[in-house]
Amino acid sequence: MALATVYSRALLGMNSPLVTIEVHLSNGLPSLSIVGLPEAAVKESKDRVRSAIINSGFDFPSKRITINLAPADLPKEGGRFDLPIAIGILIASKQLAALEIEKYELAAELSLSGELRAVNGILPFALQCYQEKRALILAEDNANEVSLIKNLPVYPANTLQEVVMHLSKAQILRQALYQRNNAQQIAYGDFNEVKGQFQAKRALEIAAAGGHNLLFIGPPGAGKTMLASRFNSILPELTLDEAIEVAAIYSIKGNVPEHFFERPFRTPHHTSSAVSLVGGGSNPKPGEISLSHNGVLFLDELPEFDRTVLEVLREPLESSKVVISRAYAQVEYPAKFQLIAAMNPCPCGYLGSKNKSCTDTETQINRYQHKLSGPLLDRIDMQVEVLEIDSNALTSSLPEAESSQEIKKRVIKARDKQLTRQGILNACLVGKAFDQFCILGDNERQLLQSAIEKMKLSARAYHRIVKMARTIADLKDKESIGADDIQEALSYRRFDRFST
Repeated sequence: MALATVYSRALLGMNSPLVTIEVHLSNGLPSLSIVGLPEAAVKESKDRVRSAIINSGFDFPSKRITINLAPADLPKEGGRFDLPIAIGILIASKQLAALEIEKYELAAELSLSGELRAVNGILPFALQCYQEKRALILAEDNANEVSLIKNLPVYPANTLQEVVMHLSKAQILRQALYQRNNAQQIAYGDFNEVKGQFQAKRALEIAAAGGHNLLFIGPPGAGKTMLASRFNSILPELTLDEAIEVAAIYSIKGNVPEHFFERPFRTPHHTSSAVSLVGGGSNPKPGEISLSHNGVLFLDELPEFDRTVLEVLREPLESSKVVISRAYAQVEYPAKFQLIAAMNPCPCGYLGSKNKSCTDTETQINRYQHKLSGPLLDRIDMQVEVLEIDSNALTSSLPEAESSQEIKKRVIKARDKQLTRQGILNACLVGKAFDQFCILGDNERQLLQSAIEKMKLSARAYHRIVKMARTIADLKDKESIGADDIQEALSYRRFDRFST
């Protein structure tokens, strides 16, 4: 009996369940059938595999070939099974004696000439492969992202022939080693290029230090987008574990970033749909929210987004994850992101402006501002007004402002203080951890109680103000939260409820 077993993996959200590829050759009319819930791309692999085997110098067996992709109830998609199917056929037909094939997992699409092509979702594949203590054979173009995983034997190849030579131990493939290039840096704008706007810069520093969400409100041309676009310049680099998480999400989308340790900064257009933000599809793929994991989601012109689109942000902002349900499976993607948003105060943009008069009616202003629901605003820690810069300050040659690097040092120091004390950033404190690390004195409690009554704040807003005050105290290297920290935190909630 000619039977071969080769290991590969499917893709199901952030998971990559094992798929056992069983190849059986038997007598009968020449044919090739694939069973085990293969989707269209998998069914078409038989034609790619046939040509790749012949053009690589091997014989395609004139037998009845049955290929089973187990488990049978797990949908399989994509071209990732081309290589393991081809290897299984060569082993079953006795053209390849791979005695240690059980120590490997394989994933690559085949061209008709036998060349290996990269596939999506290879990093979740590799993480599962590492846990099973197997080596991984894949296409050369996938090697860089997979080599983020330390101690995983990775063997990139360019052709089917190279894989056969390696498995037969005639010529061992080179093992991939990732070498981080510290010179690789994304060129962000610097805060010293922004004149004035000291409160807005301070707000961004607090947001970066504690992981808080932030909303800028101000007239056109005040510098809201300019400030937000420089936010990443004061954020610390990703840790290795964070970089692997981010790269795994991008791997599923087939768009792995070149700079693994830079935090994501996503800027979807205001015409984006709810599905594009959350993710979806028949086999659900991550959306902008998950692509912002461990980074920043920047929504410019916030009220121009459809209200139903904005409402989908509410749950991920609380839970830091997105759960997408389909008939055959429930897929969960991580979504621990910082929301930075910007908006005008009214449709014309000049409500409260010193330079131009607002031309909108009160009804138009109310309708525009109430596109943002109360529950969504509750989840945005900081709501900061950005006013126009005075013409004298804009045209005069003032001393250079503080650079992003100087601010970044304070941000990193404050973050290190939080991680040492509680293991997470202040914005993530909940339950007992909040009670333990956000202790208030009598004066601070009285100040907050008065603010809650006057500003009609919710319980969620109260907790976010206290956590923000904790971050302000950390930036000052203080052990306890003071009344001045509470007052500064309250100053960033003045737009908690619009009153026009």
